Amino acid sequence: MSNYEVAMEAAWLVRDVEETDDAIGVAVSEAGKRLNETDKQYVEVEPGVTGCPVCGEPFDAAFLAANTALVGLLLEIDIFNADSEEHAERIAKSEVGGALRDVPLEVIEVIETEGDEEDADVGAGE
Repeated sequence: MSNYEVAMEAAWLVRDVEETDDAIGVAVSEAGKRLNETDKQYVEVEPGVTGCPVCGEPFDAAFLAANTALVGLLLEIDIFNADSEEHAERIAKSEVGGALRDVPLEVIEVIETEGDEEDADVGAGE
């Protein structure tokens, strides 16, 4: 059994905003609140980034039209004692998806980590 860090991208819809910075703040706050309400404080929530199609420079993953924004969020979770990368993905999607119902999630990266046996008590996948 191995430990993994799973990164997922989420698409978050924010209504009644006028600026992308406000939309990003609202999206991160709402996602964090829903995760905390379901005792998933160990999931890290950050604004997502995307690359410019012309120059490749990263910028915030947020699109604003008609006072409605689609914000990309990056969610990271540590999974302990998973049988494989695929198993870690399924656990992560189940843990986060259960808290963020109706929010599209896509696994973008799975990294095997080396952890202490003590760490196996904290986090998901037990």
